[in-house]
Amino acid sequence: MASTIPQPQQQATGGGSVSKPGMRKPVFVKVDQLKPGTNGHTLTVEVLSSNTVLQKKGRNSQLLSRGGGGGAAQTRIAECLVGDETGTILFTARNDQVDMMIPGTTVILRNAKIDMFKGSMRLAVDKWGRIEVTEPAKFVVKEDNNLSLVEYELVNVVEE
Repeated sequence: MASTIPQPQQQATGGGSVSKPGMRKPVFVKVDQLKPGTNGHTLTVEVLSSNTVLQKKGRNSQLLSRGGGGGAAQTRIAECLVGDETGTILFTARNDQVDMMIPGTTVILRNAKIDMFKGSMRLAVDKWGRIEVTEPAKFVVKEDNNLSLVEYELVNVVEE
């Protein structure tokens, strides 16, 4: 009976590795291809500007500092204007992302999504995405095409 137990395990591990697809190559998109309500974007952009819009301490920051547990937890949010040769868009950087978004640097945003804020598009990277600082860009940013300045309105279409 002990000889029959390893056999299904071998089939499961062998079959699982054969049927499991490998990692797919990222498809890089340009800023002008971004649309409201989409996600999973990978793009290379240059940071043009960064300004902090919110910086506050967490609720339990006093308890952490008294207990000697280290530094206080902070919530930081910065709006950064990023772009490539096709246009620009506002990127919402949160917490540790704020430190990476230094004006003049080139970053790769992986698994980025489009959030809507007051009717305009904002680019964001959540916990499932990644920001990587890369070598300086070889493109000139087209600053006159800011997609965050375009206002969108949700319209419900009633079918008859």
